[in-house]
Amino acid sequence: MTDTLIRQVRYLDPGTNTDQVADVLIQSGRFAAMVSDRPKAIAPHLTDIPADIPVLDGSGCILVPGLVDLYSHSGEPGYEERETLESLAASAIAGGFTRVGILPDTAPPLDNPDALRGFLQRAATLPMTPRPLLLPWAALTQGTAGSQMADLGELADLRAQFTAGTPGLAGCADGHPLDNPVLLRRLLEYLRPIHAPVALWPCDRALAGMGVARAGALAQVAGLAEQPVAAEAAALAALLELVAEIGTTVHIMRVSTARSVALLAQAKAQGLPITASVSWLHLLFSTQDVLNYDPHLRLDPPLGNPADQAALIAGVKAGVIDAIAVDHTPQTYEDKTVPFDQAPAGAIGLELAWATLWQRFVVSGDWSPLTLVQALSTRPAQCLELTPAAIAPGAPAEAFLFNPTERWSVTAANLRSRSHNTPFFNHQLSGRVLQVWVP
Repeated sequence: MTDTLIRQVRYLDPGTNTDQVADVLIQSGRFAAMVSDRPKAIAPHLTDIPADIPVLDGSGCILVPGLVDLYSHSGEPGYEERETLESLAASAIAGGFTRVGILPDTAPPLDNPDALRGFLQRAATLPMTPRPLLLPWAALTQGTAGSQMADLGELADLRAQFTAGTPGLAGCADGHPLDNPVLLRRLLEYLRPIHAPVALWPCDRALAGMGVARAGALAQVAGLAEQPVAAEAAALAALLELVAEIGTTVHIMRVSTARSVALLAQAKAQGLPITASVSWLHLLFSTQDVLNYDPHLRLDPPLGNPADQAALIAGVKAGVIDAIAVDHTPQTYEDKTVPFDQAPAGAIGLELAWATLWQRFVVSGDWSPLTLVQALSTRPAQCLELTPAAIAPGAPAEAFLFNPTERWSVTAANLRSRSHNTPFFNHQLSGRVLQVWVP
């Protein structure tokens, strides 16, 4: 890693509750020094800097700890036409993500140690610098089919082997709802002594049916098949009962309704060992936006109604929802160029999430900058039982330089992903990542 001095940059560090301007020196892959004794519009310059160290002008820019995405989808192996590991990694770096959890629903699925080792070896040899840390989730069930438990003992041993050195596995998750409550109970009982992160998506598929829009007046106006709130809330309530009884720590994925936020707040008040995350797009859009039938807004779970969106935003700000996930889901142009209710669910987002959330919540004044950093960096790392990135003397240099005012167009030429399924395609955005440091 090249030594660098960044002059007069605003830097954010949730660990020390710091948001101020400073000179920041990176040497030998670590933050070596910074002027951080007091907030100032203009910080004193660091002195006695070696003459051969490159200098960046950080004026007007922000230095941010590396972002952590809890779960996203890789096309490789099996669906390389959507995304390769190399294009996914490039997308992550372009968006400021230095660690990305990868769901196991590849082909073949990541449901055994050999598949996971192969994935990790491929990820570790990607020909790019800097290279994000790709952390695969080991499947809970064979083939992620939700019918038969995977060999979790071997997977836990593999995680311990990698965590002892460089972190390798994110934990255990299918990325799909588990419809069999008996199997879910057995999994929680088995996983409790393993102490690996477990991520579950509460959704009752029988109640969800063929619904592609959250039930309510807006879905009725759009003429789209409705998915009731109970499809998520009933599954979440049952999961929380099992957590209360068994005591296994669980991360709850893809929270999308106001009712779920209320259930999570109650469960946390009772001291249940849970964390939770929401997709970034569920914070930016609602069923109101589905009225234009953009297939890029066909998501699973579906976008919430405006009241759900407001509750999710408040839940992140209050910490009831611990983290924001990208849930990057590449789909080909052909797959998405169909009517809304026939489109496969999902959208890309690794390159877009930070800038759009910054504009929507920080520039608007709804959230402090540190609130956003906590939700996209600090708390996701904690959910994965990893040490969060920090901008502090002696800490590994895991961060990115962000220009919040630089405008750019979301086009095929500018995106690193192989897929372009995003509601922001051909839009102009404010805010761009300029440089990334990864230990």
